[in-house]
Amino acid sequence: MEKPIWNATVANLTLMALGSSAPEILLSVIGTLKDLEAEPPELGPSTIVGSAAFNLLVISGVSIMAVGDEPKKVNDVGVFAVTSIASLFAYIWLFLTLTEISEDEISPLEAWLTLVYFVILIVLAYVADKLNEYIQSKKKTQED
Repeated sequence: MEKPIWNATVANLTLMALGSSAPEILLSVIGTLKDLEAEPPELGPSTIVGSAAFNLLVISGVSIMAVGDEPKKVNDVGVFAVTSIASLFAYIWLFLTLTEISEDEISPLEAWLTLVYFVILIVLAYVADKLNEYIQSKKKTQED
């Protein structure tokens, strides 16, 4: 009998994201730590944004094409909705922090809030996943 150690939703939002973005994150951290007094290089943020765009567009497109001609559907609309709304919020939050709240810099408060928002995303996605499991088990019980 196999029992998963990680919840798949939490693993995708944390481990898989970190694994696919680790080189870009390390490049940005190393570039910043080389000289803390200097202005951070443009290469770090550019590679992170470029990697995110590549992952979102190219990898998603290739994955969808690889499945074939059969119709595709979202298995868990709740988790999809949570992550979609969080993605939109993340772009709005990034825009506000860089243009409206503290122009061209990130304050420690904004950094901590961003981290808190990520934790909230993980919790909400986990709850949506468990709610979907509960609804699916109720449907299966009613069908039996």
